[in-house]
Amino acid sequence: MELTILQALQHGVAAHKAGKLEEAERLYRAILKSQPAHPDANHNLGVIAVSVNKADAALPLFKTAVEANPLIEQFWLSYVDALIKEKQFDNAKEVFEQAKKQVVAGEKVNALEKDLRLITEARRTALPGQKKHNKAKKQNLKAISPSDTELKILLEHYQNGRYCDAVKLALSITEQFPKDQFAWKVLGSAHKQTGRVRESLAASQKAVALSPQDAEAHSNFGNTLQELGRLDEAEASLRQAITLKPDFVKAHYNLGNTLQELGRLDEAKASYKQAIALKPDYAEAHSNLAITLHELGRLEEAEASYKKAIALKPDYAKAHNNFGSTLIGLGKLEVAEASYKQAISLKPNYAEAILNLSDVQTYMNNLEAAVVSLQNILQIDSDNIGLRAGVNLAIFNFLEANFVDSKKNLLAAGKIQEKTDKKFKNDIVYWRYLLKILNWHEDKYFGAYNRRIDKILYVVGESHSLVSHYLHVQNSGSDVLCEAKLIKGCKQWHLGRSFRNQYKNQFESIFCSLPTSSQVLLAIGEIDCRLDSGIIKHKNKFPEKEVEEIIATTIENFLTYIVKNNSDCQHNIIIQGIPCPNIGTEAYSEKEVMQLIEVIKKFNCELKNKSKEKGFEFLDVYKLTDRGDGFSNAIWHIDSIHLSPDGMIEAWRRHVPKQKCV
Repeated sequence: MELTILQALQHGVAAHKAGKLEEAERLYRAILKSQPAHPDANHNLGVIAVSVNKADAALPLFKTAVEANPLIEQFWLSYVDALIKEKQFDNAKEVFEQAKKQVVAGEKVNALEKDLRLITEARRTALPGQKKHNKAKKQNLKAISPSDTELKILLEHYQNGRYCDAVKLALSITEQFPKDQFAWKVLGSAHKQTGRVRESLAASQKAVALSPQDAEAHSNFGNTLQELGRLDEAEASLRQAITLKPDFVKAHYNLGNTLQELGRLDEAKASYKQAIALKPDYAEAHSNLAITLHELGRLEEAEASYKKAIALKPDYAKAHNNFGSTLIGLGKLEVAEASYKQAISLKPNYAEAILNLSDVQTYMNNLEAAVVSLQNILQIDSDNIGLRAGVNLAIFNFLEANFVDSKKNLLAAGKIQEKTDKKFKNDIVYWRYLLKILNWHEDKYFGAYNRRIDKILYVVGESHSLVSHYLHVQNSGSDVLCEAKLIKGCKQWHLGRSFRNQYKNQFESIFCSLPTSSQVLLAIGEIDCRLDSGIIKHKNKFPEKEVEEIIATTIENFLTYIVKNNSDCQHNIIIQGIPCPNIGTEAYSEKEVMQLIEVIKKFNCELKNKSKEKGFEFLDVYKLTDRGDGFSNAIWHIDSIHLSPDGMIEAWRRHVPKQKCV
């Protein structure tokens, strides 16, 4: 039976105490094969070497032990004793001074101090020739390494945030002494702080090459690799740092960050928890653990972790900002708003927090406040977060039928198309989609807004609602004007689930504010039917479930929620179907495309029949867009997801209220 590391160590110590040195050595070396920097195994193996008069072989073992765990007094004592035995008196004195700063105290220290005093005295009374030899040796050493003063100044520059000065001095030292690992290590860290990431990578790699047993060097190298997006290499480097120094808190934390970026959330959670176990007051680790828990859908646990982070560090603006997102997911919108405002009060130019504040204000249906927040962002960060704010302002302008300002704000945010960061992805989709709608209105609807309209058709939904805005259509023999009410990102699943959330809050605020007995088109459900979200994503996570069951449950819960909310409003409800997929097939496998086609077909059939059973009409855009095999006929789409305004007008022209799916 194979032993664990702990079991091997226990057996090794027992054999050592029993005088079975060969057995003990075999066990210690077995541990070092899997964990080369294991402190106890290195130390105990060194003790065996000293006991058989091989102190020279013990020195690297003791050095590794104290580097891996500098808090164990005996490791230092054994190391100094071996240096004395090897007559490395200067090194012994230097290591002894390090030990006293760390942990050494008590009776054991007195004997070593006495030995070192005797050694120093003996050297002072040495023969003149010996003094001359020592002086020459010292001068020679000075010629191949920087002075302690230079290294001290270098460290002070870095620790006091004088990174440019640190870079200059480190470059000077590494030029004169290219094998000085400490200077390379500081150079790598200082370059990183000044944004010169590739220079940081080269310097950090040099530091690792010069000292492969330096855990901090591996950690620094890993952090830089992570920043460059070389995540697999970063993981390997950080794991090596932890192998060399198992209690290296920062390495555990940064490994968590890397694993989080890799999408390995359970492993990231474990790394953050290990960092917290080693350092319970590590606010950043609590905060990043909360982010991971949120992504895992464990919002209550995420909330508790954010509270710990903020209790430990009340001025932690980033934690207040991220906490707001979790509170939104829990449906605690007013508390989320307060959290974002706290982040902004701590960091007034925090554009990301202001953008998030505008989102929560939108979910609370406080649209005027949301617009003010977006306008504030443009004054702070026009070329980054401001581009996202510009797109959102354009959407608000459009919903107010201010098409001129909508296009003006949209075009001003045109640089957003150059952004590759995933946080811009949805905004880029909205930018392109809205521009096409605005261009359509300019070409086809110019001057049509003065027509007399007797009725309003309110279109409540996610992005698919926008295409209907300000269209004139025929419904039940009457001319109606469509007025969109946007709820970004809303799925049927969000409204049908039992828990409160931001989407329910905004939906109910909109739905209940409409005049009683209004005509309402609900354009919600397409996001439930994408390859990367909703039903297919849920099916992939739970392969034992049947697609038909997931679809039926999603739709039933959604429609039940609508019926409940409509009991007082008495609106005339029309449910909009889901168009056939119009995705670029070259980006997906044939199996994925066929799965999407089948899900959308089944979803529409179930949605149509269930809508009729609940007493709702159904606007069939699936049949409109079907080329015969469930894929888009490419006639009525405006992009890969949405219908064109012409498509919506045609859907209403073909509308048959009582038709059922067969």
